[in-house]
Order: sequence, then structure tokens, then C-alpha cells
Amino acid sequence: QVQLVESGGGLVQAGGSLRLSCVASGRTFSWYTMGWFRQALGKEREFVAAITWGGSTLRYTDSVKGRFTISRDNAKSTVYIQMNNLKPEDTAVYYCAADRENRVASAVSDYEYWGQGTQVTVSS
Repeated sequence: QVQLVESGGGLVQAGGSLRLSCVASGRTFSWYTMGWFRQALGKEREFVAAITWGGSTLRYTDSVKGRFTISRDNAKSTVYIQMNNLKPEDTAVYYCAADRENRVASAVSDYEYWGQGTQVTVSS
């Protein structure tokens, strides 16, 4: 079992920045690909970014490329997502997730463990 706890969400104006963190506990963090997803009100949960075990492979959804950066610190069992130039359409609950495979999958069903989510609201 892996437990995931996100933090860092909040209210920010358009063009601003936030950094979300997700701390893992339980099994060895470095054995999991970590992903970030988001779910806006009334919409399905969607993939945002993922990073493999050692951090060598990254993947982003097109709408955040050039604005968001995913990273991880295996010594701290933590994955981050730095979000710059935020837009109102980035407003959502952001979730981190863990995948036991060393891949950058984008499907919700590929991830076995999920955090409780943190709200990000971007005002125009």
C-alpha cells in the first residue's frame, strides 16, 4: 500500500504560480511512476503530467506544456508540480497518483494509488 498526501493548492490570479507537493508513505517511493491528474467541476479526471522512477522520462498533456514542470525527490518521497502562468481553465482539484510500472501512462486506470486531492482555483 502507498499513501499519498497532496498540498500546496490555493487561490491564485491568472498568470500566477503555484507548486503542489505530494508526499508518499508506505512502500518504496522510488519504485513508482508518479502522476498528476486534475478534475474540474462536472468533468472527468484528466491526465496532467507523469514522471518515471528515476525521473528520466517525463510526459505532459499538451495544454500544460511549457507552463508546468513535474519533478520528484526520491529521498523525500515527494513529487512536485510547478505550475506557472496559470489560467482560469487550470482550475480543478489536483490529484497525485502512483503507478507500479516504470512508464509514463496517462490513463486513470493505470494508476493504483491516489491522494485525496488539493483544490487549485485560478481567478481571471
